[in-house]
Amino acid sequence: MNRLQRLHVERSGLGAIAAKVLAGERLDREDGLLLYRHPDLLAVGALANHVRETLHGDLAYYIVNQHINHTNVCVAGCKFCAFYRTAKQPDAYVLSPRDVERRMLEQIHEPIREIHMVGGVNPDLPFDYYLEVIRTMKRVRPEVHVKAFTMVEIAAMAENFGMSVEEVLRGLKEAGLGSIPGGGAEILTDHAHQVLFKGKIDHRAWMEIAKTAHRLGLKSNATMMYGHVETLEERVEHMLLLREAQDETQGFMAFIPLAFHPENTRLSHLPKPSAADELRNLAVGRLMLDNFPHVKAYWIMMTPRVAQAGLHFGADDLDGTVVTEEIYHRAGSTSPQRISRRQLVVLIEEAGRVPVERDTLYNPVGPQPDRAAPERPAQSTRPIPGASGPEAGMGISP
Repeated sequence: MNRLQRLHVERSGLGAIAAKVLAGERLDREDGLLLYRHPDLLAVGALANHVRETLHGDLAYYIVNQHINHTNVCVAGCKFCAFYRTAKQPDAYVLSPRDVERRMLEQIHEPIREIHMVGGVNPDLPFDYYLEVIRTMKRVRPEVHVKAFTMVEIAAMAENFGMSVEEVLRGLKEAGLGSIPGGGAEILTDHAHQVLFKGKIDHRAWMEIAKTAHRLGLKSNATMMYGHVETLEERVEHMLLLREAQDETQGFMAFIPLAFHPENTRLSHLPKPSAADELRNLAVGRLMLDNFPHVKAYWIMMTPRVAQAGLHFGADDLDGTVVTEEIYHRAGSTSPQRISRRQLVVLIEEAGRVPVERDTLYNPVGPQPDRAAPERPAQSTRPIPGASGPEAGMGISP
């Protein structure tokens, strides 16, 4: 952070938080609430950008991936979801392993490194279905990383098949599962659970499944869906719970704030979060989650241009090419269904960042950028778990 930026932040009233950030000290609950309530978004963003650049310099990550939603049949009945269908509705579907293979073969000409698969909680699918889907993906592309099935889906498998969560995870891992997406966290509080998604596991179960996966060597992401019935206090509580779990397991790779899209849901009367809301949540997440190596600006949710701006509000990752995404588009997302590798590179370069193609675990792949993250003296001894490349092992420093 240069002198003028620091002066602006101090004059805005964030001097005490800035002092903590520059010293590499952990922010507390009251700090998080102040960052959410503070009227100067640019000052909050400047602090987040300082942390982002300390960790990653100008590097910004992306991946060539493909999303496949294997079923929209779901019994959870979440009020915020426009994707789910009952088994009797005419547009309900389940992709067979052969269907999954066809979708992958349609993109076989692309250098896809990751398959991202999530879907509904469908009680009619046997455990062998999930194993065969993973085996099919690994047969079609032996080198592909399979990131699949949220904590909520894994909990349903354990209940439906009379297995422990660990048994489910071990079976999926043996079939070829590489990591777990961050969906299903929503807001990790009892209030949000009771109002929005009583049919799903609560935050305690979500967190315990995540920790179990991490102990088995499966990394995961963590999301936060905001802009519905939650309070600012609940958003901060969500981050504190994630931070505490990360201290314990160091298994989370990235934090992904997701703006709620109310269209076509039972909460369609609610306003959609603004671009400013989206940028603020990236920034607060980067500042509060000091032990998360990455913060993702998920362009599917916030549009490519807002995600691009997010690269200066704490985010260091734009996700990937995606190809086909159904869940958020059912809820009114106006972003494209796919984006090319070249478009991602251009978005990153236009933002003044250096594009780095990565794999799911954030290992750089392909030619390395000419400019690396600058070396800066670390004032914090708290490591950033899971960091790769130039930022590995670095803490928060000025």
